[in-house]
Amino acid sequence: MKFLDITRSLAADLAPWPGDTQFDYSLVGRIAEGSSVNLGRITTSVHSGTHADAFFHFDDRGLTIDRFAAERYLGPAAVVDLSGKFSPGSAGEITISDLETGVIPPRLLIKTGAWPDSKKFPAAIPVLAPGVAKWMQNRGVKLLGLDVPSVDAIDSKDLRNHHALAAADIAIVEGLDLGEAEAGAYLLAALPLK
Repeated sequence: MKFLDITRSLAADLAPWPGDTQFDYSLVGRIAEGSSVNLGRITTSVHSGTHADAFFHFDDRGLTIDRFAAERYLGPAAVVDLSGKFSPGSAGEITISDLETGVIPPRLLIKTGAWPDSKKFPAAIPVLAPGVAKWMQNRGVKLLGLDVPSVDAIDSKDLRNHHALAAADIAIVEGLDLGEAEAGAYLLAALPLK
């Protein structure tokens, strides 16, 4: 069995959301300096790299991440490869016809190829077309993962897709690294920090 790590590495050069907290790791205890252990500290935004968006992220009344069942983030998944449709830094819409690839499992991962370099924040990204969230809900999708930093346009203020996915009760995982993932069926383990 082959395992793929589809998370973006947290590192000092990971591009944060514009205006957000840059990731930092430092040692605050060192054996070489007399401590009994090496102890690290991280400073970051919970919206850095690969992350799950709780509905509370965009709705004061939405579920916080500790209220999502672990089963949402574990189990059968499929990668749909749309990297031939989008280029790095490109915008555009992910449509229902893009996703009609046969049986859709409860966890759908969309590979756009639009954010290939974690060190550079994209100026534009592909987003879901209107109606896609409802279409996924009708097919039993419980989690949507994308290889871009948001399910909405970078400059979106109304977060239309975030709200549509929440209304469809579909968990959101953003910032995946699907560069090595081919289209097809997988088992996903993507437990968020509680």
